[in-house]
Amino acid sequence: MLIRAIKTGDWPAIATVQQQSYHDIAPEPLAVLQNKWQLSPDSCFVMELRDQVQGYCLAHPWIEGDPPALYSMLEPCLHADTLYLHDIAVSPAARGHGFATQAFRRLVQFALQQQLATLSLVAVQGAADYWQMLGFRPCAIEKSLASYTDDACYMRYSLSRNV
Repeated sequence: MLIRAIKTGDWPAIATVQQQSYHDIAPEPLAVLQNKWQLSPDSCFVMELRDQVQGYCLAHPWIEGDPPALYSMLEPCLHADTLYLHDIAVSPAARGHGFATQAFRRLVQFALQQQLATLSLVAVQGAADYWQMLGFRPCAIEKSLASYTDDACYMRYSLSRNV
């Protein structure tokens, strides 16, 4: 497995992985995914297995407690205090290789370098248990998660613990 920066030619494979990974929500348009990459290319990457993109991670600095709605284009965040994990997805054929865990470790290092206080995400499709195993905790917020799935759960990971 190789984890590397996203290249322009990776987007068709990223779109395929997204479509394979989510059954409870419609895929986001490619322009929306690319927007996250444009906000923070250093916190977005792909996983290659046998020279094919089989997974991706899209994360960007954002405001704690204010997750962006799905399908939305974003402007750069000037006063970010969290690294928002928009998406980690792995094709069914490549699951079990540890990509999500390695991606998480990279994101923690990036957030620490950027002096952000937390990582945050919205867990969908039953993924909250997985994220809790990595140290994320559910967190009540005032913002509606209506653009996500019915089981959407806002979660945060504090970087103040010794990671």
